[in-house]
Amino acid sequence: MRLKMKWRTVPAAVLSLGGVLAAVFSPGAPARGQSPAPAAPPGVRVSAGTGQLPNDHGQLYREYDISPYTLRVTSTKRPEQAIVDWILHETGYETWHGDVAAMLNATPQTLRAYHTPQTQAVVGQIVARFVRSEAEQYTFALRVVTVESPSWRAGVRRLLVPVQTQAAGAQGWLLEREAAAMLLGELRRRGDYREHNTPNLLVSHGQPAEVSARRGRNYLSDVVLRPEIWPGFEPRSAVVDEGFALEFTPLLTLDGRSIEAEIKCQIDQVEKLVPVMLDVPTPAAPRQRTKIEVPQMTQVRFHERFRWPIDQVLLVSLGVVAMPVPSDGKSLIPGIALPLPTSPARADLLLLVECRGKAGQAPMVTGTAPQGGTAPVNR
Repeated sequence: MRLKMKWRTVPAAVLSLGGVLAAVFSPGAPARGQSPAPAAPPGVRVSAGTGQLPNDHGQLYREYDISPYTLRVTSTKRPEQAIVDWILHETGYETWHGDVAAMLNATPQTLRAYHTPQTQAVVGQIVARFVRSEAEQYTFALRVVTVESPSWRAGVRRLLVPVQTQAAGAQGWLLEREAAAMLLGELRRRGDYREHNTPNLLVSHGQPAEVSARRGRNYLSDVVLRPEIWPGFEPRSAVVDEGFALEFTPLLTLDGRSIEAEIKCQIDQVEKLVPVMLDVPTPAAPRQRTKIEVPQMTQVRFHERFRWPIDQVLLVSLGVVAMPVPSDGKSLIPGIALPLPTSPARADLLLLVECRGKAGQAPMVTGTAPQGGTAPVNR
């Protein structure tokens, strides 16, 4: 009886060990506590692969410590996302979704990348630009200005150094600080000059900052037949937002002598509400009609990246576009009076960007611009 008990116990232990070994070494078996892999959809062939990452193009796996940057950024919950976005913009989205097996992942402590040595070199340079600055905050003077007539160029052309832009209808210039002050002085003498925001903006290095002024405009969008109520229908209203939103994301170069910034601008303007008459017959009023409205919209979208010396001022014109404020002339920004005319609803939109230096330090003084690096970059 004792021998029989031993004979039964030993195989049970062996079977138990065999099950553990099968779970560990079987590539398709899930680990303890994990859900099994989902079944492949019908008609789709799926395999577990070889268990190794493809290396047909000499890819390298690297982990970058980004905690010196993320620990100091408190303005957003996911500061590491700015590093990922900048890498994607610099290398191109297709670089990570093409025929080269690649990976890009970030946590608040570590950025993981798997790509060719050439792409890893670009990733390393971008990470160094973020980590080196230690997320210091900089003060920028960012002005959103409109001038109804583009003739302002004639009197100040000698102050402007043209730079290339990619957006259709846009123009860009660089100015010395003294020249920028002279330009603002000349523009402020004009009766059609308007400023649409408070200029001083505190920005964390590499993080986007937004300046916006929007309001909702109500209009009658539709009607619904309701025989149980008078007059037999119910009007439906909707809201359309109009105004402007400007997103500014600066990043200093490794030598600290130039600024590379991504600028996005979005303008939505309701030109007018087009009336439409609808028939809403009821038993009491078979010829009844009512009016609804359809917004006639004008939209402007601008997205470009520039690089310029830190001691110079960038001036960008989006061309004669829709006013970044409502056409009725009411201000979108409390406390800032904007005596805007009702007509015309178009103006030359100007963006002036000037770095004032690190937060808490004295404003930067004018110096000699470094050679090179003045051409704008578009991605």
